[in-house]
Amino acid sequence: MLKHLLIAVLLTLVAACGSTPDWDYDTSVKFANYKTFAWSEHADIKNHGSDYQINDLMEKRIRKAIVENLAAQGFKFVEAKNADILVNYHASVDQKLESDTMQTTYSARWNYWGWGYQTQTTTREYDVGTLVVDIVDAKSNQLIWRGAKEGRLRKKQTPEQRTEAINKTIAEILKNFPPKALY
Repeated sequence: MLKHLLIAVLLTLVAACGSTPDWDYDTSVKFANYKTFAWSEHADIKNHGSDYQINDLMEKRIRKAIVENLAAQGFKFVEAKNADILVNYHASVDQKLESDTMQTTYSARWNYWGWGYQTQTTTREYDVGTLVVDIVDAKSNQLIWRGAKEGRLRKKQTPEQRTEAINKTIAEILKNFPPKALY
């Protein structure tokens, strides 16, 4: 019983680690020099994904969440020709398999030598979405920062639940933009 509890706790910790945003950036860039932003001409999730959840409604939610998060950090939204940085984003949906194996019976056979047990394995297919936000220097057109978050897609959500999920995901992705000093 303790062994099963330990495995469940470890699986929970691994699953929690899998939902942590991933960041990468150019360490030579002076991010404090950037004050304004605009959309990259390639910013459109529909160009990159084919899942039913990737649509115009989700596009609006993502754009609104990015604008609100960057504005809260002091960045000003301007026309692309006047921007210091360009924001691009894209999404993908992949299918993954999850399986559980459980011991269903365990017994000793007295009429012959040996021990017996049976296992049962169940497998489920689920969708995992990845949302990537790229920050590009507008003058050099070079990628300077990237943040991404992967998570299991939930179906049958209300529009409010979808909006809340996007707001949370974008906030987590942009939590490290501009990058914080390393300690």
